[in-house]
Amino acid sequence: MDVFEAIKTRLEIKEFADKPVPREVVKEILEAARLSPSGRNTQHWRFIVVEGADELKQLAEMSTSGKWVANAALAVIVLTSPKYPWHLFDAGRVAAHMQLAAWNRSVGSRVYTGYDEKAMRTKYGIPQEYHVACVIGFGYPKQKIIGRKNRQPIEALAFSGKMGNPIKL
Repeated sequence: MDVFEAIKTRLEIKEFADKPVPREVVKEILEAARLSPSGRNTQHWRFIVVEGADELKQLAEMSTSGKWVANAALAVIVLTSPKYPWHLFDAGRVAAHMQLAAWNRSVGSRVYTGYDEKAMRTKYGIPQEYHVACVIGFGYPKQKIIGRKNRQPIEALAFSGKMGNPIKL
């Protein structure tokens, strides 16, 4: 799939089919994360892959905004090091890379950021030097999805030289 086509058609989904994601696709998703850029090439992110119905249910129980992850095929907990001021920016880049790589293989995804961090640290052995940036659930969409996004026009978002100065494209 063309990268721009993936960007245009990828939507956040929370209803997943009861179908496993093949190991080679999981590897591609993690490889996309590994190849993501990071500030000063620190590569400070780490990833915990959560799989299995019981494990995903437990992960969902620790969430305040991602109960749907219980029905995903797998989830990836994205960790970053807050000693780097740009760590959350890097987490966003990693998440986008993983989600686009997944969508390239028809695997949908959704991100959540509401969770009980103390419970997650205990359950997954997360050291204090790492911050839970987000959790991404992955799986094949339960229904065919059409990539229609409700977005503002470019002219409302991008300006020429300074805020409010219309851009001519």
